[in-house]
Amino acid sequence: MEKIVESLRKFRMERDWEQFHSPKNLSMALIVECAELAEHFQWLTEEQSRNLSSEKKQAVKEEIGDVLIYLANLADMLDIDLLEAAREKIEKNRIKYPADQARGKSLKYNELE
Repeated sequence: MEKIVESLRKFRMERDWEQFHSPKNLSMALIVECAELAEHFQWLTEEQSRNLSSEKKQAVKEEIGDVLIYLANLADMLDIDLLEAAREKIEKNRIKYPADQARGKSLKYNELE
């Protein structure tokens, strides 16, 4: 992940884009990219969303790349270790969603019994 972040920093600096990469702007750009990703699945059935054509899968791959780039830039701007944040959140979710209570259910943690 650090190599990706270093590449993004270099890319940003070479273009003098730091001035535009405020947390506000990056979070808004991230939302836009997430919407572009979701657009590829809009109107598809569950089955169709699991069996994308190679062209559609490539387009989805590019959008996932954009999402990761903006997320990594945002984390970098806020001095947040992206992988550490994910690891910490996974551990919190383990507590909130015990496997024996959550298995096979799509309920929110406060609705589990």
